[in-house]
Amino acid sequence: MNLLEAMRIYVRVVERGSISNAARDLDIGQPAASERIERLEKYLGCRLLLRSARAFNCTPDGIAFYERSKRILSAVEQAVAEMSNDEQAVRGTIRLAAPHCFGETVVTKTLALVRAAYPQIELELMLNDRVADLVTEGVDISFRLGPLGEGAFIARQLGQIGRTLVAAPGYLSQHGLILEPSDLIRHPFIRLQGMFGTDQLPLRHDATVVENASIRTVIRTSHWRPVYETILSGVGIGVLEDPACADALADGRLVRILPQYEVPSFELNLLIQAQRPVPPRVRAIVTLLKTSIPEILERMYVARGKEEDCLEAPANDDASRLLDSSLLR
Repeated sequence: MNLLEAMRIYVRVVERGSISNAARDLDIGQPAASERIERLEKYLGCRLLLRSARAFNCTPDGIAFYERSKRILSAVEQAVAEMSNDEQAVRGTIRLAAPHCFGETVVTKTLALVRAAYPQIELELMLNDRVADLVTEGVDISFRLGPLGEGAFIARQLGQIGRTLVAAPGYLSQHGLILEPSDLIRHPFIRLQGMFGTDQLPLRHDATVVENASIRTVIRTSHWRPVYETILSGVGIGVLEDPACADALADGRLVRILPQYEVPSFELNLLIQAQRPVPPRVRAIVTLLKTSIPEILERMYVARGKEEDCLEAPANDDASRLLDSSLLR
C-alpha cells in the first residue's frame, strides 16, 4: 500500500466531508477512494471513520490520524520543494473561498496571475456569502470581509473594501436629489440580504461620528448582481461594494448619494489554515495575493476617482493571527 497516497485521500475525505467529493477532487473513482480508506484502516488496525447511510464522523483515532497526516504531508511537500529549489515545485491544487461580490470582481482577476506564475497549480474557487470553515471544507486560502470571528486560522489583513450609496443619474433627475440622510426614507431601497440587520443605514460623517438613517427596503436579493442591475436601471437606490460599482461610477452610469457621508467599510482579511510549516504551494500563492489584491483594489479606486487611501492596513492587535513574514519564509 502506498501510505502517503492513502493519507492524502484520507485527509481530503475528512476535509470535504464526503468520499465522493474527495474522489472528485483527486480525480479518482469513489470505489477506489473507499477501498483505500478501508485498506488504511486495516493497515493501522483501528477504525478512522464511523459511516452511516448519509454521512460519517471521525473516531478519536481518526481525528488524531488526520492531524498527524496533515503535518506529515506538509513536511513532505516542504522537503520536495527545498530539494527541487525551483518554481516547478509549486504544484498541486489550491482551493480558494471568497464572498460572491469580492470573488467575482476582484479574486477572478488574480487567477490568470497565479496561473502565469505557477502553471502547475490547479485552482478551485468557491464563492459563497456564508463564512467558510477552512478545515472542514478543505479550503487552503479564504478571503473574509468584516469581523474575523472564531476558528483555527492565521489571518493577514489586506486592507478595506469600501461601500458606496449610489443611484442612477436618471433616477435622481426623475425623483429629485437626496441632500440629507433624512431624505433616504422617501426612496425605494434595494439591498443584499443580511447587509444590514434593520432598515437603518449607518453613515459616517467624519472619523468618529456615525448616525443611522432610516431606509425603506423594497427589494432584497441573495446576490449582489441583481442589486447592481436594479439600481443601474433606475428602480431605486442602494449600497454596493466599491469593486462592484467602480466602473459605473467612473463612466457616470452611477453617482454617489450624499458624498459628504460614508457607509462604513469592510475589513478585508486573507486566511489560511493554522498549520506549520505552511505548505509551499500555499505560501507561494499567499505571497502573490498579498501584492496583487491591493494593487487591483488601488486601480479600482483610481478608476472611480476616489482620492482617499483605503488600502492602508492598520496593525492587528491579535498578533498571534497575523500572517507575518516568518510564516512565509
